[in-house]
Amino acid sequence: MKTKLKKEDVMKKMKWFVLVSAVLFVLPLSVVAREVTPIVSHLWLEKNLANPKVVIVDIRSEADYKGGHIPNAVHVPYDKWAITKNDLKNEFPEENDLYALIGSSGIKSDSIVVVAGKTDSTTDLVNATRVAKTLIYAGISNVAVLSGGQNKWAADKKPLSTEMMKPKAVPYKGNLNKDIVATKEYVSSQLGKSIFLDARLPEFFFGISKTGDVAKFGRLPGALPLPSAWIFTDGMYKFKEELEPIAFGAAGKDLSKEIILFCDTGRLSTGWWYVLREVLGYKNVKSYDASLQEWSKDPNAPMVRYSWQ
Repeated sequence: MKTKLKKEDVMKKMKWFVLVSAVLFVLPLSVVAREVTPIVSHLWLEKNLANPKVVIVDIRSEADYKGGHIPNAVHVPYDKWAITKNDLKNEFPEENDLYALIGSSGIKSDSIVVVAGKTDSTTDLVNATRVAKTLIYAGISNVAVLSGGQNKWAADKKPLSTEMMKPKAVPYKGNLNKDIVATKEYVSSQLGKSIFLDARLPEFFFGISKTGDVAKFGRLPGALPLPSAWIFTDGMYKFKEELEPIAFGAAGKDLSKEIILFCDTGRLSTGWWYVLREVLGYKNVKSYDASLQEWSKDPNAPMVRYSWQ
């Protein structure tokens, strides 16, 4: 026997449906799809070592890996995930090569991937976010980085293994997330429109110093400084409550505005790219992967020096 719903009951159900749909719509896709927080602790990882969905990717050198690693971690060094292509450093592998790399690492589309590396320097720290970005670019939703990396794991006397793990290869085919990447042409079209953030230290932003990867001193016009070094304290990620006001000071509080990050070679900028998009919920964050190593070679590409504005 069917029960006839009262008009007010139908209206209540409709209002509830609309409310839930609206909430899901405004949440970032990365938040909706995630089964793991973007940054995980050593306590979380230790509890999930036996979880068959978890794939720990150790991105250190082979010598470091052989010297002791987190149990069950597979060794896929950083330079497999970020390659030199057309004389540009830290580029994505070609699509088929990237899919083959992910599959050979035992990573499935629904895997929970934890990236673990060293934390000796800011470069080591952002190596993890660069690899995380590559995985997200390839269509993996559940990506996390290990706060404190291998350094804290060992310092806390967590279990170590010297076994060379041989992952079981699986077929992988994803959909490239091209919306997170800004090309030189796109950057040029967005100058003066989008929010540009320079992830390098202030002396590089101001134009006092430069690396050998960059042809000219300075930065993109209209950019603000937001160094990725400020994300970390003693190799650990700052708490969200600390990161949020730092981000607001440069990126603003409007989570819908387009933000484009850059640095010298596209590696350092992934630190704030990852934090803004995955941790703080900014919805439209890109990074200019080729960054100033490409931009500065063009004599017609504008750069600003000796100015904070």
